[in-house]
Amino acid sequence: MTERDRSEAADIKDSVRRQFGQVAANYSRSAVHARGPDLEAMVQAAALQGEEHLLDAGTGTGHTALAFAPHVAQVVALDLTAAMLAQGQHLAAERGLHNIAFRRGDVEHLPFDNASFDLVTSRYSAHHWPHPQLALGEFARVLRPGGQLLLADVIAPDNPTGDTFLNAIELLRDPSHVRDHSVAQWMATLTAAGFAADPLFTWIVRLDFDDWVTRMATPAPAVAMIKTLLDGAPQEIRRALQVGPEDYSFSLRGALFRGRVTART
Repeated sequence: MTERDRSEAADIKDSVRRQFGQVAANYSRSAVHARGPDLEAMVQAAALQGEEHLLDAGTGTGHTALAFAPHVAQVVALDLTAAMLAQGQHLAAERGLHNIAFRRGDVEHLPFDNASFDLVTSRYSAHHWPHPQLALGEFARVLRPGGQLLLADVIAPDNPTGDTFLNAIELLRDPSHVRDHSVAQWMATLTAAGFAADPLFTWIVRLDFDDWVTRMATPAPAVAMIKTLLDGAPQEIRRALQVGPEDYSFSLRGALFRGRVTART
């Protein structure tokens, strides 16, 4: 990685910390993050025995860590943003969960020894990573032989028009957004990082527009610009996003991937 790459990545991570530091409480209450068919699918896919040590990478306010904690021995919930971790600690205390350690850290430079975990999870975090291949390489490094990665995120359409439109409105809403990747892009990146990967599950994420922008404290001019883009979008885009006729609510697709390490990178 060049010095310029490192500088740009640092800027993006600073943006993530600033953006989510001010809205952490909103994410602790977010129904999209606290519930959803993907969360249940992740727990089921893990086929847990109860003795596992789990890393939840990019935990946010800890909803995924909270869902897994009753089924494993220990969870390390890692995130860049201290305010998000504080919200997660509060939620864990409310639920009487004592086997979660909340830790500040960077998914692209994990502060753990090789082969430290049986399972790595990551949910609704990967679209903020400047260099996904670095994060995946780190996950492969810290997984024990036979361990697995379960990664879930919003996915971009395969066609360039849909991809460009989705990432444009995502970036207007959240300046710390890097990009939503397509299924094909994720499969290629997982394979390059040494994982044997499979897309396990897809689902529809229905987003109430007002809640979506309020949760991120999106400035009014950016909200207006997103509405302008939705108003002027081709019918192909409006149909794909299932844009509401009156309230701008729309739907995205998510995908859950499983990766098993085939080679150390």
